[in-house]
Amino acid sequence: MIAAIDGYEANASVRVGIGRYAFEIIAQIAARQSQADRLFDDVRVYVPGKVAAHMPKETQHFHYREIRPRQLWTWVGFPLALAREKPTPDVVFSPTHYVPRFTRIPRVMAIMDVSYLSYPELFRAQDLHKLVHWTAYSVRHAAKIITISVFSKRAIIDAYHVPSDRVVVAYPALPDTVLIRAMGKSEKTTALPEKYILSVGTLQPRKNFSRLIEAMAHISDPDIELLIVGKKGWLYDEILGAPKKFGVENRVRFLDFVPDEALPSLYTHAKCFVLPSLYEGFGLPVLEAMAHGTPVVVSSGSSLPEIAGDAGIYVDPSDVSSIIDGINRALTESAADRKARIQQGLQRVKEFTWEGAAAKVMDVLEDVGKQGRNA
Repeated sequence: MIAAIDGYEANASVRVGIGRYAFEIIAQIAARQSQADRLFDDVRVYVPGKVAAHMPKETQHFHYREIRPRQLWTWVGFPLALAREKPTPDVVFSPTHYVPRFTRIPRVMAIMDVSYLSYPELFRAQDLHKLVHWTAYSVRHAAKIITISVFSKRAIIDAYHVPSDRVVVAYPALPDTVLIRAMGKSEKTTALPEKYILSVGTLQPRKNFSRLIEAMAHISDPDIELLIVGKKGWLYDEILGAPKKFGVENRVRFLDFVPDEALPSLYTHAKCFVLPSLYEGFGLPVLEAMAHGTPVVVSSGSSLPEIAGDAGIYVDPSDVSSIIDGINRALTESAADRKARIQQGLQRVKEFTWEGAAAKVMDVLEDVGKQGRNA
């Protein structure tokens, strides 16, 4: 059996969200393909242009196809490459919201979340059009759908009226490199404030940073600062203007994108991590914070309770007073309660592995490929 994988997002130089998920799944599949118990005769990963240096190395049963054009990838580049393949792949996996057009090969897709349907006003018009219409097309033509949480699975079923058995949850996890760094001792850099709260996420409305910044004006400790790590996404002007609006310009710092090697110090020395998102398909920064022994304050809705479990302090993301109370609770817990919460977080992290996620994806690909052969 031959599996084809869309490597567009995984091959990107900066990988967040869907790109990170795609890369980790492909890396695990590559590792499995080098073993005696591999599932496929060959796995072919299709990328626009050159294969990036960070991608897994080719082996006897794992190969790349460097394809042009980059533009119109799901409409032209990828489908044309599939049409030219001999022998034809048995199954195609697209770890994005969009399956390749114009192919009869059975397709499997991944959907991170459907926030664009719940909060359309939080997206740019051109992005929203693609997400709404291209995803709907892809769902109609996909044999199976992979998603990243039970919350997202339910949302997909409700939005697209697909049977439950067509949607499979494969939870994300932390890369081994992050776990290794989390186990090491991370010295506090002189650039960090004495006391701070940390939040990590792309600057966009659904991350709810504006309410978090408003809450900072009412935190019981007036000397604590808020550090927000994340590159600019979209509709971020209100977020950037919030510190001045709420009179906390000297207590809020936007650090933009921070390389992975700098994150351990930020997580380890934070008094708490806060993610009061309106909507999260998963939320890897919550796992990162718990892995570094940092208490987490997160929204009580969407997927975040699935991640944090008993380790989380939960807040209503639409209520600033609830966010204030959650942060104050994290800052004022007794030493014993804080230690217990940290231990719960460390145990929680162990429940999410990329090996387990990839195993689920590979089982789905194998099943769909076999069904396609027998059709």
